[in-house]
Amino acid sequence: MGRPTRAECEAEGWALKRVGIVGLPNAGKTTILNALARAGAATGKHPFTTIEPNVGVVAVPDPRLEALASVVQPRKVIPTHLEFVDVAGLVRGASRGEGMGNRFLARIREVDLLAHVLRAFSDPSVTHVEGEPHPARDREVVETELILADLEILARRMEAARRASKGGKKEAALEAALLEAAYSKLNTEGPRALTPEEKRRLSSLGLVSAKPTVYILNVGEERLADVEGIEADLARAIPPGGVGLWLAGKLEAEAAELPPEESRELLAAYGLPEPALGRFVRLCYETLGLITFFTVESGIVQAWAVPAGTLAPEAAGEIHSDFEKGFIRAEVVGWEELVACGSFHKARERGEVRSEGRSYAVRDGDVVLFRFST
Repeated sequence: MGRPTRAECEAEGWALKRVGIVGLPNAGKTTILNALARAGAATGKHPFTTIEPNVGVVAVPDPRLEALASVVQPRKVIPTHLEFVDVAGLVRGASRGEGMGNRFLARIREVDLLAHVLRAFSDPSVTHVEGEPHPARDREVVETELILADLEILARRMEAARRASKGGKKEAALEAALLEAAYSKLNTEGPRALTPEEKRRLSSLGLVSAKPTVYILNVGEERLADVEGIEADLARAIPPGGVGLWLAGKLEAEAAELPPEESRELLAAYGLPEPALGRFVRLCYETLGLITFFTVESGIVQAWAVPAGTLAPEAAGEIHSDFEKGFIRAEVVGWEELVACGSFHKARERGEVRSEGRSYAVRDGDVVLFRFST
């Protein structure tokens, strides 16, 4: 069976988060997509090699899921999934339609998180739209265009709300005030000035600059012996308070094409203990504030990703809306305790299973059996 598509994941009810890979042309976005998702997408040495978006869906590696499966011996194991969307590179003037600007921006308004690729490798055969790589400057170019595009959206909505408010509509006046405050903050301080409540109330607009973002510094493999230097470059490249990681995109993409054992050997030869996917997923989940809980039932071991603090009925609703509506209680055991006991039944016999009610916030690593009425 090949890699699942987004439609297949949604049809099966599998947990799926969408990551938009952004950056200047030739920053290595498609190479990194291939490294993370084994997508096999075409790369090139000139701007706009990527016209239509490349998409890859990848199962999230989780040793806890593997440990549960090893003792439960289910007929099916279902991990959480990430969908990567790599679209055309962004250039100066993209907010005004330069390059692939308009199509680019439309593609990334629906993603959950942005992965901003910053080029830190030198290759005379791969052109750079700004002349030479400069990660901090390149980041600012892309982020400025995202802000300008969002300001245009806010301005249009603000004008419509103001017109409606003149007709005496109270809701329109409140919306206009919200939009004006957001426009001012975005224009003078940037997207990080928006409060979580403002972002929530503006979520229907799909503001790209306000989306959670992680940064990827794409280095050449010849620099891997200088980890300290790479870390320093990463710190200089990302904004204050930003989070990111570095990787050697070309090397990781080559390793992704090899059998698992050969892939590990290649990466180990360069001092890399694991593929970049594991580090990247952990960073994405941390940035999105996600935790993972597990279900072990009907011969299926499955992982589910939910926001930290999700209450038991809401977590049940991730599986099926009927579970949330008819929620009675959750029977909960830690994954380590379940592995030690060998089954949910034995864990219950040994007193490891707790009964939790509606106010229980599901924890990372919980194995949960939901009880509900129909």
